[in-house]
Amino acid sequence: MAEVVLATHNQGKLREFQSLLKPAPFSIIPYPSEQEIIEETGSTYLDNARLKAHFVAKSMNMPALADDSGVEVDALDGQPGIHSARFVSPVPWENSREILLRLSEVPPEKRTARMRAVLVMAWPDGRDVWAEGVLEGWILGWPRGRNGFGVDPIFTVDGERSLAELPAEEKNRMSHRTRATEALLQILMKH
Repeated sequence: MAEVVLATHNQGKLREFQSLLKPAPFSIIPYPSEQEIIEETGSTYLDNARLKAHFVAKSMNMPALADDSGVEVDALDGQPGIHSARFVSPVPWENSREILLRLSEVPPEKRTARMRAVLVMAWPDGRDVWAEGVLEGWILGWPRGRNGFGVDPIFTVDGERSLAELPAEEKNRMSHRTRATEALLQILMKH
């Protein structure tokens, strides 16, 4: 089975993608270096995912998969978006807390948001394919749950439970990364 390097240091993403890509005709291996992969200087999720995927594919001379994802809060004009991982801090909880603070006067029904993920698979010769997945929902008033990572504790799709309260299998059936992964696998099957 061929191997594809996942361009991330995030162990949560690594576990999630290894689970999501079990049906793929390749296996996911972690990026071996602890150093920053490449600065994300793009203006879109696609730009950033492409930067990471192509950098890793060329530097390791093997196929690479990268994602860029974020949460887009309508009451915050789509922020934090591509800046989700470093909205106000590199610490996920501080970013979630900032979102909650900015939404403190916003009623629950106006806390609509979406989680968006863009995946890029790149090869050392410069080719790539990409796909996007979106999960619509709301921002809760307070974080809940211990599963997941990033904004999972403050994001809900049913208005009741946060993504961090769901078992991994249930979250993985619907997540933005799941949707992007399924779309990417369909594209890869056609090639």
